[in-house]
Amino acid sequence: MTKKFLSGDEAFAEGVRLARPEVISAYPITPQTIVVERLSEMVEDTSLDAEFIHVESEHSALSCAIGASAAGVRTFTATSSQGLLYMAEGLVYASGGRFPIVMMNANRSTALPWNIYGDQRDSLALLDTGWIQAYAENAQEALDLALMSYYIAEHRDVSTPFMVNLDGFILTHTYEEVEVPEQAQADAFLPHYETDNCFDFDNPKNMAFSAGPDTNYLFKYKEHAAMLRAVPVIREAEEKFAAVFGRQYPGLIDTYRTEDAEIILITLGTIAGLAREVADSLRAQGTKAGVVRLRYLRPFPGKELAQAVKSASALAVLEKDISFGAAGTVYTNVTSALQANGVTAPVYNFIGGLGGRNISRADIEAVFAKTASGTQQVNFIGIEVENA
Repeated sequence: MTKKFLSGDEAFAEGVRLARPEVISAYPITPQTIVVERLSEMVEDTSLDAEFIHVESEHSALSCAIGASAAGVRTFTATSSQGLLYMAEGLVYASGGRFPIVMMNANRSTALPWNIYGDQRDSLALLDTGWIQAYAENAQEALDLALMSYYIAEHRDVSTPFMVNLDGFILTHTYEEVEVPEQAQADAFLPHYETDNCFDFDNPKNMAFSAGPDTNYLFKYKEHAAMLRAVPVIREAEEKFAAVFGRQYPGLIDTYRTEDAEIILITLGTIAGLAREVADSLRAQGTKAGVVRLRYLRPFPGKELAQAVKSASALAVLEKDISFGAAGTVYTNVTSALQANGVTAPVYNFIGGLGGRNISRADIEAVFAKTASGTQQVNFIGIEVENA
């Protein structure tokens, strides 16, 4: 194990290197570019034995990854924002074809107005494309998810593509100390990739075929069932990861002081760290505050979330996203799951950080205060809007 001072992008690149992908398809887009730049350097200096393919667009990057996966090799690509949206057609091809591609997405606002800074509207707009989606909080988790994502995606019970999301600039471009495993450790954790879902001239099969009304929905159900089967595989991956590397992850959600909490804030990504600090401060003042960080949005942790917030009298969902004309996408997923699991506490939605706008300590304190006293369903941080 070696300690290095890395950005989130660089940490993720180190994790990909340790996973030994054989094909990397790349097209640069801020703030993702550093990941593929570092991987190209690794291929050049032979520390990574892979075919690095610089394609002409993000759509081609994913198309290339699909082709490589169909040929039976471990693949990687990365993107951000408009690039991810440009890939949208390919996302459903990858999931429908059950190709376990791993892709890093640097979360960034979408146009228009044009903006390069970080919110989470890009990945959250594509939750329904059949990809597993995880959200990292720090650079160490980014590196570790790079390894675990391959283990989970390639598991025969899952065989589903995996998107790891890092907050643009806040995580992708900030530096911190990261423990980088040795290659022997990574090899002990992640088995060599083997699949029957590939071209085979000795045993020909039909791939990427058409399916009519009588059978198409059966394939879609199989995708859904595989996503649900990812839940125990995520636990399996984390247990094995802890045994090999000594770092234990908490599963689909990460809870903080929720056991007796009366007010709980639910969020995802890097903002969770500041939310925990605010919860500690409120605890010191006598308010029983807690925080839940959603690590996975697909598969959605409905039962786990309901169990974590069962003691609360009121809940807040803080997210960097809005589904225009409705509410935040995370909020609608949370409220649906909580209702299905018998949680009756009121849930309020707080939208912030769009286009990279800062969410301050005072903003989060106000979120807790409004949640405790009651507020409107959808609230925009820093904007007073009635009947939202």
